[in-house]
Amino acid sequence: MKVFRGFHHPGIAPACALTIGNFDGVHRGHQAMLALLRSEAQQRGVPSCVLTFEPHPRDYFAGIAHKPEIAPARVGTLRDKLTELERCGADQTVVLPFDAQLAALSPQAFIDQVLVQGLGARYVLVGDDFRFGAKRAGDYAMLDAAGVACGFDVARMNSYEVHGLRVSSSAVRAALGEGRMADAARLLGHPYHISGHVVHGRKLGRELGFKTLNLRFAHWKPAASGIFAVLVHGLTEPPPGRPKAANAPSGGSEDTSVPSVGAYGQPLRGVANLGVRPSLDPNDVNGGRVLLETHCLDWPPALGAEGAYGKIIRVELLHKLHDELRYDSLDALTAGITKDCDDARAFFASMHAETHRQTTRDRI
Repeated sequence: MKVFRGFHHPGIAPACALTIGNFDGVHRGHQAMLALLRSEAQQRGVPSCVLTFEPHPRDYFAGIAHKPEIAPARVGTLRDKLTELERCGADQTVVLPFDAQLAALSPQAFIDQVLVQGLGARYVLVGDDFRFGAKRAGDYAMLDAAGVACGFDVARMNSYEVHGLRVSSSAVRAALGEGRMADAARLLGHPYHISGHVVHGRKLGRELGFKTLNLRFAHWKPAASGIFAVLVHGLTEPPPGRPKAANAPSGGSEDTSVPSVGAYGQPLRGVANLGVRPSLDPNDVNGGRVLLETHCLDWPPALGAEGAYGKIIRVELLHKLHDELRYDSLDALTAGITKDCDDARAFFASMHAETHRQTTRDRI
C-alpha cells in the first residue's frame, strides 16, 4: 500500500475508487466497507484509495479551543490504522492534515479541490452518517448531486451490526474504556492491539527485576488504560524456512509500504501498563506522555539485555486486570508488579484450560 501525506505528489494515482473517513480502529464495519471498495475499484480498473485525516478533526477543534479534555479518546495510532488499512487491501491511503485551511473549506470546494482535482475520484463510498466541509455542512445528497455533475459514482454503506449492536468507533472506544476487551475484539474482528518501536526508558523495571518493553506515544489519547494481560508479537525469530517481516519504513512524503511487525515467531505472554504511568519521580523521562510498558513473563534469552530496542512489536491487550495505580514506595511497586504477573499467569492458564476443553468437545 502506498501512503501519501496530502495529495500533491507525482506518485499518486490519477484516478481511484475512494472512501473517506477517520477509520479509527478499522473495525468490522470499516472492513466491510473496504471489501466493497476493493470490488468497485476492480470493476472500474482503478486503485482503491482511503482518504483519512490526521489529526482527528475533533482533536484539532479541541486544540484551537484550548480544551484538550474534549478531544476524543482514540482506538488506534496512525501506524496501526495504516497497518490495518493495508491488511484490508487498500492500494493507497492519503493522510490529509486537518488544519485551519481544511476546516474552512466549503463542501463544494472540498469536492472540487480534493475529490475531483486532487484524487480523480471515479467512485466515492461513504458511511451512513458521513458529513463533510466547513461546519459539517455537506451531506450525502450534496455529494450524490456533485457526482452526477462531475461524473463520479456515489454510494452509501449502511450500518454494520454484530449481534444486533451497531459497530462503530464509538462502540469500540466505550468497550475499551470500560475494560471489556472481549467485546472490543468482537467489534474489531481481532484482539485489540498497539504497535510501535521499542524505546529506552528509565530502566527502573530492570532494577526491580522486571525488564520492560517501552512504547511511547507523544500525541495519542488512548481509549484504553490500565494493567492488562497481553501477548507480544515481533520479538521472536520466525521458524526455519519462513521469511522475516520487514521492520523499516521507506520514509518521506510517499511511503510505498507500511512497516510491519515480525509475524511468524511465537507470541510472548506478558503484563502491560498502558497510560501515563503514575510516577514516583516528577522528572520521569516519560514526561506525562502515554506509555505502553510491557513485561514479558518469559524473556527470550537470545535477545539478551538490549536486543529488543528499535524493534517494532505488536502488543495484544487481551484482558484488563485493573486500573493504573500509584505506589508510594519501590517495595509497594515491586509487590504490585509481582501480583500483576501472577494474575496474568492465572489468566493465561484459564485460557489454556478453556481451549483444551473446547478441543475435547470438538473431538467428541
